[in-house]
Amino acid sequence: QVQLVESGGGLIQPGGSLRLSCAASRMIFSIYTMAWYRQAPGKQRELVASITRGGDTNYADSVKGRFTISRDNAKNGVYLQMNSLKPEDTAIYYCNAALIGANSWGQGTQVTVSS
Repeated sequence: QVQLVESGGGLIQPGGSLRLSCAASRMIFSIYTMAWYRQAPGKQRELVASITRGGDTNYADSVKGRFTISRDNAKNGVYLQMNSLKPEDTAIYYCNAALIGANSWGQGTQVTVSS
C-alpha cells in the first residue's frame, strides 16, 4: 500500500516562502504522476500542481509563477516550493500519487499565510 507523508507546512507571513516535501514509500515512485492538492475551509479540494514521471508539470492559474513542483526519483520525494505566499494560499496541502486511475493521498500539512 502506497504511503505518502507530507512535511514543511506552518505559519508564514504574506510574501514569504515555504517548501513542502512529500516522502513516498511502498511504491515504484518513478512511474507515478505526483501532485499537490489543497483544501481551504469550506472549499473543495483543488489541484495545485502536478508532475508526470517524465517531468512535465502543470499548475493551477492561481499559483503560476509563484509555486514550483519538483521530484527526486532517487529519494522518492516530491516537493512544492511556494514563493510570494498570499493569505488565499491558506489551506491543508495534500500529496497525491496517481497511476492508471488509482489515487493515494497523504494526511496533509497545514499552511497558514497570515500577518
